[in-house]
Amino acid sequence: MAIKTVSVLINGTTTTLTYNSGSGKYEGTITAPSKSSYDEPNGSYPVSVTAEDTAGNKTTKSSTDGDSVVPALYVRSTNKPVIEIVSPTAGAILSNNVPNIVFKVTGTDAGVNVEETVLKVDGQVASGVTHTSKENVFTFTYTPSTALADGSHTIEITAKDNDGNAAETATASFTVDTVPPTLNITQPTQNLVTKNASLIVAGTTNDVTSSPVTVTVNGSTVAVNPDGTFSTTITLTEGTNNITVIATDKAGKQSTVTRTVTLDSVAPNITAVTIEPNPVDVGQTFVISVTVTD
Repeated sequence: MAIKTVSVLINGTTTTLTYNSGSGKYEGTITAPSKSSYDEPNGSYPVSVTAEDTAGNKTTKSSTDGDSVVPALYVRSTNKPVIEIVSPTAGAILSNNVPNIVFKVTGTDAGVNVEETVLKVDGQVASGVTHTSKENVFTFTYTPSTALADGSHTIEITAKDNDGNAAETATASFTVDTVPPTLNITQPTQNLVTKNASLIVAGTTNDVTSSPVTVTVNGSTVAVNPDGTFSTTITLTEGTNNITVIATDKAGKQSTVTRTVTLDSVAPNITAVTIEPNPVDVGQTFVISVTVTD
């Protein structure tokens, strides 16, 4: 008897093959499934081949039969996973020197290969990275076991899916600053007493790691020059005045200096003067007493 048809069933789709007289085989060009076979049972799509002769006799063999006649179909994805750095973000300035480094890797139909996901901190591979997953989104977290030094740091992340597709490498640089800015008040001196209501408050500030520094005087922002000097004029109220100067760096670290200044704008009042004795003999001494209020 002659062969009537030869067909192939893959992923629910049946394709009839065409006899090739040159090769003596039944052949067909089939488009692979649009999804990776990674998540399929055994990581592959079952293939079933059925041959029917003109008498109606059929033979079917499948890759699930356990023999080697029909191979399973393995389909690889061409979609790359995507890396997203959650924290610290690029350019961040941190006051914490053991920050949580968090990033996400979103896979497609081939998932995410956790073993091929690598975090480097300042060029060194980080160990102890943990992860959680929900569907195809994997969230990775790492906390340095040793405090990072003040200054600039860089993280680099590489990842692959289970079909070997590599994500675009993600990098971010951030700064650690655990030291508050310097703050020196040159004017006024502590416990100054003045008759002038107008008072100059001046000084210098700096932060090596995260300049520029913001300065406030009694809550009002004061411009800081490139060399770190600053100056502003405030108006005193009669009596004791507390002047608070706060310098804040970009990491949020603060230095505070307080000065107490007294405004006394009222002239003293002479209320009584006595001379004893009066009159006084030539060349003799006398006592003068003055009563003054202020």
